[in-house]
Amino acid sequence: MLSALIDFSLENRFLVLALVLLMAVGGAYAAFVIPIDAVPDMTNVQVQVITKAGALSPLEVERFVTYPVESTMSGLPRVQEIRSISRFGLSVVTIVFHEGTDIFRSRQLVNERLVEARERIVHGSGNPQLGVLATALGEVLQFEVRGDGYTPMELRTLLDWEIAPQLRQTPGVTEVNSHGGFYKTFEVTVDPDRLSAQGIALGDLFAALEQNNSSAGGGYIVHHGEQRFIRGQALLKNVADIERVVVSK
Repeated sequence: MLSALIDFSLENRFLVLALVLLMAVGGAYAAFVIPIDAVPDMTNVQVQVITKAGALSPLEVERFVTYPVESTMSGLPRVQEIRSISRFGLSVVTIVFHEGTDIFRSRQLVNERLVEARERIVHGSGNPQLGVLATALGEVLQFEVRGDGYTPMELRTLLDWEIAPQLRQTPGVTEVNSHGGFYKTFEVTVDPDRLSAQGIALGDLFAALEQNNSSAGGGYIVHHGEQRFIRGQALLKNVADIERVVVSK
């Protein structure tokens, strides 16, 4: 059999070369056009409810957050399984639906129950949110933001306010998670002795900072057919603005 195949190939060289060329063209076409995934996504239809529970212990997260969410999601149509994970400061409830259920319909049903779940959770224990529309087998792309002369705070600000919003507009991007760097924040270090000497309570300091960091609208004025809006802006933008805040009893 093998000898006959070799003899046939030698006698029909041009036919064999043509078949090899056609197979090469077909393979190149399949590599670039046919959507074949080397690792097929076998994840079932599931919706996750994620709650950040602050500094609660796993036992408190299970009692005050996870259980109310699980009990609220019970009874949804076509639900196959509800499982959960309670960790320090984090609750993840996974609602698995039967195969063939529309994922967008499932997310809508879960989102409608979130209103009731938020009411059943102890105040201050967390705010449950829907997880992203992605699976564990989804593609993950990691990148770094670098720049000479930039501090880690400036790089993090650039990532959160410039780069990430543009990436979320890209088709196929589900979520952009930021790690590293420093949040742009202003911290006020309190001297208890000086506050006590002036007879000012710590709450007075909080109230002064809050009242001097806001903006308000004042309607508009019509001038020559144009509407000119009136706004009162008192937002703290830098350290100098914070230093000018007046703290009184």
